[in-house]
Amino acid sequence: MSQLFSPARTRGFLRATAAAVALSSVLLTTTCGAADESGGDAKATAAVPAGFPVTVDNCGVRTTYDRPPSRVVTIHQHPAELMLALGLKDRMVGTAFPDSAVLPELKEDYEAVPELARKEPSFEKVLDAEPDFVYGGYGSAFAEKEGRSRTAFADAGIDTYLNREYCGKRKVTMEDTYDEVRTIGKIFGVADRADKLVTDLKSRVGRAAGKVEGEPDVPVFVYDSGDKAAFTAGGKSLGTELIRLAGGENVFADLDDVFGDVSWEQVIERRPEVIAVYDYAGAGSVEQKKRFLLSQPALADVPAVRNKRFVVLPLTATLVGIRSAYAVDDLARGLHPESFR
Repeated sequence: MSQLFSPARTRGFLRATAAAVALSSVLLTTTCGAADESGGDAKATAAVPAGFPVTVDNCGVRTTYDRPPSRVVTIHQHPAELMLALGLKDRMVGTAFPDSAVLPELKEDYEAVPELARKEPSFEKVLDAEPDFVYGGYGSAFAEKEGRSRTAFADAGIDTYLNREYCGKRKVTMEDTYDEVRTIGKIFGVADRADKLVTDLKSRVGRAAGKVEGEPDVPVFVYDSGDKAAFTAGGKSLGTELIRLAGGENVFADLDDVFGDVSWEQVIERRPEVIAVYDYAGAGSVEQKKRFLLSQPALADVPAVRNKRFVVLPLTATLVGIRSAYAVDDLARGLHPESFR
């Protein structure tokens, strides 16, 4: 079942090379609000909100914004949803690379923004949208070998921002989500909206965690993809923290990476009681993944397989973005259904 294998390898590679993407741009400094050819400020007629200029350090790139960006392209779904949740649809001129179904409350706004490509758009396609800001979700948004480096965008007079999850290899937590929301709110001059959104997300997490407080931790295996080996979430992933908050324990929390391969023998030995299936385009459907797991004789005595206990999570819900707070609730209901009756 090769369709359960290759996309995960790609994402793992992108994560592994994210630090290199950031390092290649470490000396880059950019400033918004460049002058036009006539020598006048191209945005002089727009009022500048209080609190500007704003300077932000992001993955080794230091950028000073004289005013909020006004024409934004998002590459990957989680940055787009974060922008929409902050009420910034009017600043968005393009999206790309949808991973899964959009949150219902954001669907109408998301569909109103032009889709530039089903995967990462070319550098030229992004330029055609005439953005002043590009917000990338994975390190691949700014893949140098594809001509989309942050330096290339800077040379074109376009500012960039990369989701903090891809700034380098370290443990990712919910605090990264909250900090991401606040930073984007600061860049766009909507810090009050960002604070309100963070409060709402924290409340959502707190309600779910509170429901399962005191319950015994449920052993969970994350199945992203793979057939010869299992591609799973390691201890540095946000998924591990989401499982913990939901009253579970990632059986591969000792894997010192965000994602990695483990053998099926290891899965059998660790006897997970629940399998969290990551759902995203291009890696096989959830039903295909379930059929694969249920069809393997070697896995028949694994408690999660024997009892058919699966929790499905959109991949976007396991990344630094607004979905992660929703994932805690979904996981908690799957791990401790009795707590929600």
